[in-house]
Amino acid sequence: MVWIIVALLGGFVLAMLIAVPAWSLWRLDDLSALDQAAYAVREGPPSAENKTVLALIGGIGEVTRGLYGKARLTALRKHMDGLGDGVELRSKLKRCELPKGEWVIAPGADTRRRVLYIHGGAWTAGSPRSHRAITDRLAQVANAAVFAVDYRLMPEHRFMDGVRDCRDAYRWLLENGPSGACEADFMLIAGDSAGGSHTLGLLAWLRDSGLRQADGAVAFSPSTDLTLTAPSNRRNIASDAMLGPMFGRLAKLPRALVWWGVRVIFRASPASAVVSPLRGSLADLPPTLIQASAAEMLVDNARRYASKATAVGSSVTLHLWPGMVHAWQIFTPLLPEAEEAFADVAAFIAELDA
Repeated sequence: MVWIIVALLGGFVLAMLIAVPAWSLWRLDDLSALDQAAYAVREGPPSAENKTVLALIGGIGEVTRGLYGKARLTALRKHMDGLGDGVELRSKLKRCELPKGEWVIAPGADTRRRVLYIHGGAWTAGSPRSHRAITDRLAQVANAAVFAVDYRLMPEHRFMDGVRDCRDAYRWLLENGPSGACEADFMLIAGDSAGGSHTLGLLAWLRDSGLRQADGAVAFSPSTDLTLTAPSNRRNIASDAMLGPMFGRLAKLPRALVWWGVRVIFRASPASAVVSPLRGSLADLPPTLIQASAAEMLVDNARRYASKATAVGSSVTLHLWPGMVHAWQIFTPLLPEAEEAFADVAAFIAELDA
């Protein structure tokens, strides 16, 4: 009799765990109409160098093979940090402890021009060191001092701790440069993947807080919606060489289970605008450039964000490349398409300066 009662209680608890997020999912706004917006993909096949990039991506699976839990995460973080090793930098690096991060200062840059860079890594990995190829190149094309914020990561910290670190870093950059107190003349926010999500979320927070808004923003392959309702989350599992092997199985799970997992891990609803910027108001935002690969799982998240923002009058431009890996900009200067992406960013910044 006791085991029957335990089994019944266990079944009830499991049903509740599934039912609660399923109820929230049922109440979600249906954004499928946004999938009809057409965005051109650049013509031509990927460059020959893309094969080298794909081989490098395969190394992620090798370093984490057979590892679980903390050991797996430690190996992944070490591997990601290694991406920044051996990169020939033109910029000067300067460590900062409060807020925690790293200045990346282009030669001859106007340090009153500042970029807050928020790295990717699924909110659990990555660092200013891992993304130096991006921040160095970004400092050059923006003629600015880039501050790569070393925000707190999960699971050691809460998701909102990282969000607050990004907000605090931005406010600090408004009044401080690499040499001390000095008001900024130009502010850009940029980020990739999870950092792209933080970037878009920060823009909305600045609008709602009444603080000085950024002059513009750049998001590389951003995560915009953790409800995983966009078609490419499943359709592009096989074509996404980076996210497919890492998150493909997760994307195939019943959405109710995924929702519950997000609630537990992030301590927030996946429909929250902080976790999923697409789900919030996208009105009155600064000019934003989004770059994504047509082959990646997150491409429809980018399409939906650009379509929704444009519909309410915000200036959001989405440029798509064929066959690239998620956040391919990190492979500059090896990958010609990464250089194309930064030329695109340079043209976007030139428009902001005009």
